[in-house]
Parts: sequence; C-alpha cells; structure tokens
Amino acid sequence: MNHRRARSRSNGRSGRTGRTPGNKHTWLSCCARFRFVPPVTLHLSLLLIYGLILIGVGLWVGRRVRDTNDFFVAGRRLKPGLLFSTMLAANIGAGSTVGATELGYRIGLSAWWWVGSAGIGSLALAFWVGPRMYRLATRHNFKTVGDFLEHRYDRNVRAVIALLIWLGTLIILAAQLLAIAFVLNVITGLPQYVGCIIGGFVIMTYFTAGGLLTSAWVNVIQLCMLLIGFMLAVPFALFQAGGLETVFTNTEAIPEYWNFLGGSRGGWIYLPMLVPAFIVSPGLLQKVYGAVDEHTVRRAVGWNGLVLLLFAFVPTLLGAIARSAYPDLINPGMALPLLLMESLPPLIGAIGLVALFSAEVSSADAILFMLSTSLSQDLYRRFINREANDSSVLKVARRAAIGGGTLALLIAIFAKSIITVMSVFYTLLTVSLFVPIVIGLYIRKIGTLEVLSAIAAGLALVVTVEIISIEPSAGVLTSATLGVIASVTVCMTIWAARRYLIGSQGSSNAPAARL
Repeated sequence: MNHRRARSRSNGRSGRTGRTPGNKHTWLSCCARFRFVPPVTLHLSLLLIYGLILIGVGLWVGRRVRDTNDFFVAGRRLKPGLLFSTMLAANIGAGSTVGATELGYRIGLSAWWWVGSAGIGSLALAFWVGPRMYRLATRHNFKTVGDFLEHRYDRNVRAVIALLIWLGTLIILAAQLLAIAFVLNVITGLPQYVGCIIGGFVIMTYFTAGGLLTSAWVNVIQLCMLLIGFMLAVPFALFQAGGLETVFTNTEAIPEYWNFLGGSRGGWIYLPMLVPAFIVSPGLLQKVYGAVDEHTVRRAVGWNGLVLLLFAFVPTLLGAIARSAYPDLINPGMALPLLLMESLPPLIGAIGLVALFSAEVSSADAILFMLSTSLSQDLYRRFINREANDSSVLKVARRAAIGGGTLALLIAIFAKSIITVMSVFYTLLTVSLFVPIVIGLYIRKIGTLEVLSAIAAGLALVVTVEIISIEPSAGVLTSATLGVIASVTVCMTIWAARRYLIGSQGSSNAPAARL
C-alpha cells in the first residue's frame, strides 16, 4: 500500500490541507481507526460482493420475463416507487458523479448546472411530454420511441433515428465503462481496459437476463447504496479537508470559482444541451412506457427531477473539496475516486466507492436498455425480419445488449474524458430528437419531410461547428444549441412553405399526425 500512496502523491498532487484523521475529539474521526483489514482489500472485497449481488438479483428477477412486453416495458407494471428508482438510478451515472466532480474541480460552483440541467429536463418530462407520450404508448402499444416515430411519421424516420441512437448509445456506454475503470484503477491499479471488461461483464449479465423488469428491481438496490454512500462521503470528506471555510479559503483565488453562473464559460452553458436531452431521451421515455398509469408518470418522474436538483450540489462540493486537497491533479477526472480512496477513513471510503460503482452500473444498464430495444424492435423486427415472432425479437434484444456492450468496451479503452464523451452523446440526442418528438407532439401537420430535413440540418451544423472549431462569442451558443436552432428553423420553414403552397393550390391534403 505504501508504494501506491507514494506513487499517487508523485502524480502531480500537492497541498493537502485541513485536519487529519488523528483528531480524537469528534465522532467523525472514530471511523479512521477502522483497521480490521487493509483498505485496498476492504474496498475490493465490498465491490466484488456487491457486483455478485447485482448479478444474482438480476438472474433471479429475469426468470419472470416471458416476452418482449416484460423485457421492454416491464409489463407496464411499474408503480411510483419502482419507476422513481429506475429513473433516478439511470440519471445518476458517470456524468453525474465522476464527470460532475471533474467539472466541480475545474470550474467550481457552476458545475451544479451539469446535473441541475438534468433535473430541469426531468421536470419537463414529468409534467409536459411524459404524460402525453404515456397515453399514446398505452393506446397504441408502443414499446420503443421508434414505435412512436413510425406511427407519427413513417418507417424512414424510425430507421434514421434508430441508427443515430445506436451510434450515440455506444458512445455514452463507453463513458460509463470508463468511469467504472477509473474506480477500479484507483482501488487496485488495474489497467483501464481490464476495469472496463469487469464493469461490462456485471452490467451485461444482469441486464440481459430481464431487460427493464430486471433493471427496475436491481436499480432499487443500486439507488439505496448510491444515496447512502454519498450522504456519508460528503460530511466525512468535508471534515477531512478542514471544513467548508478551509475549502473556500484554498479556492477563492480561482477566478469565478464560487460564481453560480461561472461567467460566460461557466456550467450554465450546458443548460440548452442537457435540458432537451433529458426530455427526449429514448431510454427515459421507454421507462415512462412501463408505468402502471399516468399519475405514476407525473409523481415518479417529478420526484426524480426534484432529487436531481438537490443531488447536483453533491458532486459540485466534492469537486471543490478535491481541488482544495489536491490542487495540482494532472487528471481531474480522477478527483472523485481519489478523494474516496485516499481522503476518507477506509470503511467510509469503501462505502463511497461502492456507491460510485453503483451509480455507474445503474446508468449503464439504462444505456444497454436503449441500445438493445432500438436494434431488436426498431431495426430487426421492422426492417430485417418483419415476420419475426416475439421469442425471436427477445433473443435479438439480448444478443444486441451483449454485442453493443462489447463494442462500447472498445471505444472506452481509447476514450480519455468522460465529460467530452458524454457531451457528444447529449448533443447527438438533443439535435436529432427534439423536433421529431417535442414539435411532432404538438404540431399535427409536421410531416416526414420536415423532420428528416430538420435532423439533417441540425447535425450538419453541429459537425461543421466542431470541425472548424468555431468559438461563439456567447457561451450559450454551443454546437448543441446551434444545432437545435437550425433544426427547428428548417422544420418550421419547410412546414410554412408547404402550407403556403397547399393554400395557393386550394388543397387541404396536408399530412396530419396520427395521435
């Protein structure tokens, strides 16, 4: 253990401040004397046991899955507690923990907007888009967002979105696996690719057993561990750093560090990228499909949004604590795992690391859910084998989860920054789905031409901005924002032109939505 600590201290870190675990006059220091087993052994043992429990529960619940209705929408039997836990567990993942702590380390208080934006988007989903989508899903037996898109437009829109989702989910799943690898690397020094393989094995095993039904029950365990771990980690980490006053003193010289908006380049610039993404994400909408009734959608998804608004302060504060304790980290993405491993008493650090592992795994299974259902229902059943029976589609969904997880492993091995990887996904999701879902729900005569043109225009502008590295003068004008603006503008322009042409020809045969 000593050589690992010496190596980690030489990795560009200095300036650890505040009280040490030797303080004997407070109850917090008691856990510092937990020395029954070496810390690395304790951390690794708890993680291994926890991983086996998740696999066991997943396989046990998976025995109840009989058809795609169970696998895709949990038989539409999710009550408020289960829907709340599976939504929140999906939303608190690599980006909300490791990624948000990295942001907190770099930019301070304005990192709140990364998770806070997810909370705002979730509230919009709960009380605006979600209930309407749920009514349509139950009326027409939708199992995926692709089912809605074909019903609302045609099979071409479904195919385009399904391919984009497949590409995007591979990217974000890689980010989740990368975060798991960070955790295992800090604990044992395992190479990144080994950590990704271990995390991927756990996730693919329990998810493949039962899809959404398995995930919903496993997510209850994961959410409990997640909340307990972080509720313990924050006060202990703050105590070890010397208190909030010490953290503030050590970081107040950093420009805009304690500014909630963070200036023109602060965390608020993520708002226009993330809010729409959490309204139109297929993985979240398909969980909404599994609710037992519309009232459950409003309650469960609304609770999820409120908790996210509060939880957003947790990684932000942990990032600031890490900046105070380790001001010279070469890789800020390691801030949270290092803080849990080296700054906390062994038992509390172990619980925190299990909570972190839980967060990454729970979010990753939501990504696998989106990936496997999109391929099996939207591509295979609709375009490859239209005569496929329910059993065949279920087999394809399980194989897609394994195949997609394996491809994501390859991406994760070469990925570097979680925030960068996830930003690519959320940009793709927002630009490609905002018009087809949100505009399509409320303007009935928007048709296939408008939607496909909007997607093409939005993505083309995003790619152009990224390739030529445009730096907009206002921080809010990110590539995602510009892509959405272009997408909506093109959609509404073509819609208005069609209406004008139809009106001038004296015809009323405009395409109408089937809602």
